[in-house]
Amino acid sequence: MIPLRLEIEGLYSYKEKQLIDFTQLTAAGLFGIFGAVGSGKSSILEAILLALYGSTERLSDRGEKNSMLNLQSEALLITFEFLSGKNNSQTYLARYSAKRNPKNFEDVKPAEHTFYKKSGEQLEPISEGAEQILGMKKEHFKQTVIIPQGKFREFIDLTPGPRAEMMKELFGLERFDLASKTSTLLKITREEKIRLETQLQGLEEIHEELLKEKEILLKATQEEILQQKSTLELAEQLFKKQEILKEKHQEWKNFQSEWESLEAKKPEIESKKNQWKDFLKAKTYLKPVWEQLQDQYVDAEKNRVSIDNCSRFRDNYAEEILEHEKELQDLKEKADQKSVREAKIRDLQKVIEVKELEIDLFHLEQAMDNLQPALVARKTALQQISSGIQNQEKELENSGTTDSSMLADWKSAGKEWQQLGSTVQKKQEEKTALMKEISHFEEKIHALQRGLPGEQENFDKAIATAKNQLQQLENEKDMLGKKAGLATHVHLLEEGKACPLCGSLSHPDPLEAEKESQALSSLQEQIQNLKKHLDHLQTQSLQHREYSIHLSNFRVQKDKLAEDLDQMENQLQLLRQQLTLQGIPSQEELARKISETENAIRKKEESLEKLKDLRSQWEKERGLMEDEENRLRAAENEVVGVRSKILSKKEEIKDPEFSKAFYPRPKESILQAIEKVEWDIKETAFKLEGKLKVIQETKNKQATNLANLENFEKNLKENLNKIKDLEANFANLKVKHGFSDQEALIALFNHSLDADKVDTEIRQFEDRRLLVKSKLQELEGLEGLTTFSEEAFAKSWEALKESQAHFSQIQKSQALLEQEIKTIQTKLTEKKGLQGLFAKVENRESDLKELERLFKGSGFVKYVSAIYLKELCHTANVRFMKLTKNSLSLDIDDNNTFWVIDYLNGGKKRLLKTLSGGQTFQASLCLALALAEKVKSLNQADQSFFFLDEGFGALDKNSLRVVFETLKSLRHENRIVGIISHVEELQQEIGVYAKVELDADRGSLVGYSF
Repeated sequence: MIPLRLEIEGLYSYKEKQLIDFTQLTAAGLFGIFGAVGSGKSSILEAILLALYGSTERLSDRGEKNSMLNLQSEALLITFEFLSGKNNSQTYLARYSAKRNPKNFEDVKPAEHTFYKKSGEQLEPISEGAEQILGMKKEHFKQTVIIPQGKFREFIDLTPGPRAEMMKELFGLERFDLASKTSTLLKITREEKIRLETQLQGLEEIHEELLKEKEILLKATQEEILQQKSTLELAEQLFKKQEILKEKHQEWKNFQSEWESLEAKKPEIESKKNQWKDFLKAKTYLKPVWEQLQDQYVDAEKNRVSIDNCSRFRDNYAEEILEHEKELQDLKEKADQKSVREAKIRDLQKVIEVKELEIDLFHLEQAMDNLQPALVARKTALQQISSGIQNQEKELENSGTTDSSMLADWKSAGKEWQQLGSTVQKKQEEKTALMKEISHFEEKIHALQRGLPGEQENFDKAIATAKNQLQQLENEKDMLGKKAGLATHVHLLEEGKACPLCGSLSHPDPLEAEKESQALSSLQEQIQNLKKHLDHLQTQSLQHREYSIHLSNFRVQKDKLAEDLDQMENQLQLLRQQLTLQGIPSQEELARKISETENAIRKKEESLEKLKDLRSQWEKERGLMEDEENRLRAAENEVVGVRSKILSKKEEIKDPEFSKAFYPRPKESILQAIEKVEWDIKETAFKLEGKLKVIQETKNKQATNLANLENFEKNLKENLNKIKDLEANFANLKVKHGFSDQEALIALFNHSLDADKVDTEIRQFEDRRLLVKSKLQELEGLEGLTTFSEEAFAKSWEALKESQAHFSQIQKSQALLEQEIKTIQTKLTEKKGLQGLFAKVENRESDLKELERLFKGSGFVKYVSAIYLKELCHTANVRFMKLTKNSLSLDIDDNNTFWVIDYLNGGKKRLLKTLSGGQTFQASLCLALALAEKVKSLNQADQSFFFLDEGFGALDKNSLRVVFETLKSLRHENRIVGIISHVEELQQEIGVYAKVELDADRGSLVGYSF
């Protein structure tokens, strides 16, 4: 996983939206996130965990989420964009948002947690979560990728069981959990064994002797079948001959019966043949002419009927046109009066307008009468307000002047005096506390220095001297050890014989084993004492360095505090001098001056406010009076205008005498008269137009009717000519084809005879008659046909059945024997196969029992997990031994418990928990880096990311430098490392970093070093 962008808003101290752009940070390989304690550094990791897994490290998932939101924010929004997948080739975006309940500040609504996959510039929602995308749970993610504050040494502190479980889940070791699979296989094998035993029990009666007995019996049956087969063939030949003769005799009898039937049907067929010939002649030669003649009869009748109808309509149309033309003339005369009637309507409309204007004039005159008293009242009120304004202005002129700027200066000075006094007192208390701390640490340092050896100036020289002494003693120890080894062979030396080592014949001063052993024991005791002394010196040196750093920090703080205190006291003295020059010697006098000035300003402001209100009222009344005057003038102008309109409308009336009678009438009556005349004008125009259309349509119908009459008369003449010709042709055809009876001929026309069917029937009859006759002649020539006997046929059939039954019985016996032999052979083969399988299954059951014992209780998984942990430990030692200068290395036992090999103590083992805080940090760092490296290879990523929020404060400068060099070297391994810390030394060493600052108003703000 490689982070790209992180947006935080409303989380903990992040009030405003802040963007952490990781692209430039991760490009450096090693980067930092720095800031003071409480500035919001660790909240960045909290935000990443929240965006990925929906929960934070500090707060639980239930009941405490309301504390995540910034107290001045109503919503929380985190957007995290990152790379993941194989070789970190896919971009994902995680979004986490939550809002407060507007009705309950403490209640936070359920959060929305969504993931998106980036495809080009588009974001596609996905259902997978962080566990599926990253391939690890939150707990493993915190131990291999992002290590939050307080969780750095969590992997070391895990008990062996959970640690093995973590390795199982992280590296997919559940594939080595073969216990359940082995149990399943064992169960299947046992069931197979029982099945095979059952099958073998069913085959106990099958053996080789039974097979031999059946084979002998089969041979005897086969010989009997050969004898019976010849007897059966002779019976079949005799029966077959009788069967053929029977079939021919029956066939001859059938043909005799059919010939008699055909002879009886011959007269009927002859009659049908004659009828069929007449029907074909009538249908072919005469019926077409007859049908044409009938069609002409029908057409002639239709034309006659149409001629009668057209003649009747011709007279009706003439009468109808005369009547419509008379009505048209009346309508035209009425329509010619339209303009005169419309002029009357316009005069009446003018009368209505005059009546409406007279009503408006009456209302306007009433409004003018009402406006006069109101205008007089407005003028009186305006004069009274003007008098009040003059009196208030005189009162303000008589009041004194006040300086508001001086009041502001006094208030500021009073506030500053109070703040400076409070701050000076607080700083003095802090200074006193710092002096106590300085004295405390000075006493501790002097006490440690008094413990130095008399000839040593400092701890570094004392430690160096002790190490030199230890090295000398170790060399002496090695020499004595070698001598002790040689001393065990002194008994081999004999005077005059060659030494096994040097070959000398003389041995003047041989080693004494007891003496050398005593010297070696004494030397080992000295080395042990010197090591304890060296450990004591190193412990005191670390304490001395720690106390010196604290003392230096407290002295710097004291100097800075003294400087701030002097500056504040000078500011306070200067403020007192300035106020004394203004006649204010004390804080009480300053408060009295401020109170008096505030009262004077408040009274003046009240007078000004009252004057402002009076002027506002005057302006308002003056505006209202002007509005009243404008309305009065407007009403007068409207009265003049309405009177002018009335005169103008009366002059526009064309017939005053006609209109005079309508003035007394109400408006509704005049409107009804106008509406009635307008409706009559429209109705006349509508009827006139309709009448013209009716006359034109009638004339068109008249012309069409005359044309149809002429056409029908012409068609009737043509029909009569065709009928005459067709009747002559039909008479000639009757004579030609021999049809004298016309009614019989017409009956043939209407007959439903199927000519093709009758023709087929006649042909089939004649063909069958010839066939039957030839067959009879053929059969009568066969030998023995007339002497055929049913009794002889029955005897041959009985003999054949008896022979077949006997032969079938023998065949069945043979088939049964063959089937039994085949079944026995199959079962013998099956039995041998089952016996072989049973032996294999017994062996497999034994093997599986042994495997079940080995795999029981996830033993194999624990074994594989131990291998992974040992490999992890080996990888971590490459860095850990460099960090500890080859003095320590990590080891893990068969129970997955971490140990430390101490090379300064003869390579002895001790528990990892016995390491100091700094050494534990180093071990945790190396294990975390090794674990992250394994996860990197597991995820097939060419680049990995590691974020650390912890531990650097517990290291001295030398250890810090070594750790920093280790972290920098990770860049060459294509690793990205992020560090969160407040340690200033790291900030000076890391050039690329983000800076988090806490602003009192805006919350946590993020800046960058680039």
